[in-house]
Amino acid sequence: MSTKYLAVSVPSSITPSGHKDDAIGAIQKVVGPGNGDVTSFHIPDFKIGTLDALLQQSEELSKLEGLCNSVVGKVGDTLKNVLDGDEEKIAVHKNVNDKPLEQYLRSFSWNKVKYRADRPLSELIDLLQKEANSIDNDVRSKYNQYTAVRTNLQTLQRKQIGNLSTKSLVSVVPPNVLVTDSEHLETHLVAIPNSNVKEFMRSYETLAPMVVPRSAYFVASDDEFTLYAVTMFRKYSHEFVHKVREKKWVPRDYKFKEGGKEEEQKEVQRVEAEEKRVWGETLRLGRTGWSEGVMCLVHVVVLRVFVETVLRYGLPLDYVAVLIKTDSKREKKAKQNLDTEYSYLAGNAFGRDSKGRPQKDEGMSGVELATGGDQGEYSAYVYYVIDVD
Repeated sequence: MSTKYLAVSVPSSITPSGHKDDAIGAIQKVVGPGNGDVTSFHIPDFKIGTLDALLQQSEELSKLEGLCNSVVGKVGDTLKNVLDGDEEKIAVHKNVNDKPLEQYLRSFSWNKVKYRADRPLSELIDLLQKEANSIDNDVRSKYNQYTAVRTNLQTLQRKQIGNLSTKSLVSVVPPNVLVTDSEHLETHLVAIPNSNVKEFMRSYETLAPMVVPRSAYFVASDDEFTLYAVTMFRKYSHEFVHKVREKKWVPRDYKFKEGGKEEEQKEVQRVEAEEKRVWGETLRLGRTGWSEGVMCLVHVVVLRVFVETVLRYGLPLDYVAVLIKTDSKREKKAKQNLDTEYSYLAGNAFGRDSKGRPQKDEGMSGVELATGGDQGEYSAYVYYVIDVD
């Protein structure tokens, strides 16, 4: 069951006293102790522009939140792939600013160094978008590098441990098996399925003209294939190889090279070391990217809460923002309780059905009403979901 955090803002006037502490207590009572834990959520005072600008920024922030969620999800997938799906190890690397997610959110403080709160909202949105794209590009680039190195290593390893139709022949074929000093003759290596060896021995001399009689030489065998060397005139090599393939046998392209075995082993060792190094780099970047991605997302949600609060409740600002820790099972009940208690905040935007539940007036547009984590769900109050498990 995944943990979810609900970012909610309501006017301080939800209580007779108008005090913020009283408002937070009222929200906790409405949510119900069994449905979520409510704590204060600090939202800075940002520079407010025109109404038109706020409406445009509301739309931009909605798209930016989607981007941030996508980035966090992709970085999470990278960690999952690098750590082979080990949930315990993945959890160890999913910290935010060196803190567990809950601790980071409960003690959230706007990063004034990266995103100066006294700058216009448009600049902050642009900075956050660049940050999200940068995280995405950096992690994806490093993971692609790791994937390429890992694929190369797997290819080399398969050559070491595969069957005779695919594995490297460097340590299998003795140099004296191959004809190398003739102008007209050459040796072909063919991997034959063990069930076809008798057929091969009966027919190889007639697969093409000028195959040297009785030249088939047993080289090696494994559980699936037997490797033979066959000598013939170069002129008919192409025809011989074509006939071998027609019979679903496997011609092996191999040329002896002095020191080839040692060179191949060194290459495997080199790529193994490179894979280990790039794996470490990818893990570190994934861990950092997840932390920075979540921080970016939370800053975007904070901006959304602020902008929507201004649009919803107007000026002068007098509101309280809270963070509600819940989970996928209890979220629905917490939301229902909030909807029932605070539906009046929408004024004429909501009517009520026969059971007294709030209904959205279809005449209201999406930018006139805040939406929660589900873009199709309307609320009478400012409500967003942070779900990064």
